Amino acid sequence: MSDPGKKPLSADELAAEGATALPDKEVVSLLDLNADLDLSLDAAAPINLAVAANANVAAPIDAAVGANILSVDSTAQSLADQNVVIGQNIEGDATANSTQDSTLDQSNDQIDGGTTEDGGTLDGATTVEETAPTSVEDALSGNLLDVNVDLAADADIAAPIDGAVGANANVAAPIDAAVSANVGSVGSEATAVAQQDAVIDQNIEGDAEANADQSSDITQ
Repeated sequence: MSDPGKKPLSADELAAEGATALPDKEVVSLLDLNADLDLSLDAAAPINLAVAANANVAAPIDAAVGANILSVDSTAQSLADQNVVIGQNIEGDATANSTQDSTLDQSNDQIDGGTTEDGGTLDGATTVEETAPTSVEDALSGNLLDVNVDLAADADIAAPIDGAVGANANVAAPIDAAVSANVGSVGSEATAVAQQDAVIDQNIEGDAEANADQSSDITQ
């Protein structure tokens, strides 16, 4: 149903109208991401470590376990007898010396362009000139969002590590254990007897010395 208030276009007006075809869908890009990032990183981690130890460790363990499980008129006996005489002696020095002398020069903060595979040089960041569209076809065929990424990074990392460890140790761990058990038994007797006599004499006479000397001269 036509609107009587609107006049139809004449033949001359229709001839004056124009149309522009849209570009193919595959040539239209919604997002073209490019970024320009200049990064300069200097990291230095000189570590110096020295450990010296004198240790005497004695751990006599005596245990006895007796159990009746699902047993009737049964007896479980456990006896553990332990006699331990431990003599530990250390006469000596545990010395750890660690000397570290590091000279780090990371004053080169210039971000170089780098080189290509054929030996050429790069100019670092790249300048991209954008031109405004001059026609409807150019406006529709371009990217809706265009961001350019140029990365130039210069990282200086140094980690000299120096360590020394010296130790003297005496360790003694006599263990005495007895276990007896009646499981599902009637009128049974379980007996466990463990007897241990331990005489331990440990002696260290000497020096444990560790020396680490590191000198680093790093220029980055």
